[in-house]
Amino acid sequence: MISKKKFDEMKKELEKLDSERENTIELSRKIIKESKLIIYALQRDKADEASKHVKSIKEMMKKLPESAVDTNMATVARQEFVEAMTFYHFVKDDKIVDKDELHVCSYDYLLGICDLTGELMRKAVNFVIKDKIDGAEKIRDTVDDIYHEFLKLNLRNGELRKKADQIKWNLEKLENMMYDLKIKRG
Repeated sequence: MISKKKFDEMKKELEKLDSERENTIELSRKIIKESKLIIYALQRDKADEASKHVKSIKEMMKKLPESAVDTNMATVARQEFVEAMTFYHFVKDDKIVDKDELHVCSYDYLLGICDLTGELMRKAVNFVIKDKIDGAEKIRDTVDDIYHEFLKLNLRNGELRKKADQIKWNLEKLENMMYDLKIKRG
């Protein structure tokens, strides 16, 4: 006969996993929201506001489990965290922090860096609007450096490959913007 005791144990185990999964999803949503608030503040030159969210997101990241817990939300949260924090340090400290400083795996870091180039492109457009051409040129050079490093990677078809292709398109947009600006300025 089947062991009812073992089934009760397995039921409790599954309930615990389901609870962990739900907690991970909820925390991941909060991290994604904080990431977007950091980026939004930085795009509007509100570094103090962004810093408040940075403190909050770092605390949340400490609670995010390493394992997937049967959900992809934690990976998305880490990717958004990387995007926000690398953008934050680029704007604030003029550098791109590495994966070890953010305590994330290579895959999540690379996904976030791909998305970072889109935010850098937006920041460059804002620099051009404000006639801060040097800032836009620096961003173009940074995205070019990122693209060069990604060219060295052997990426298979998949999410990372798709996102890496975004870097090329963002770089092309930046180059076209800078070219148009040079032509207009003579």
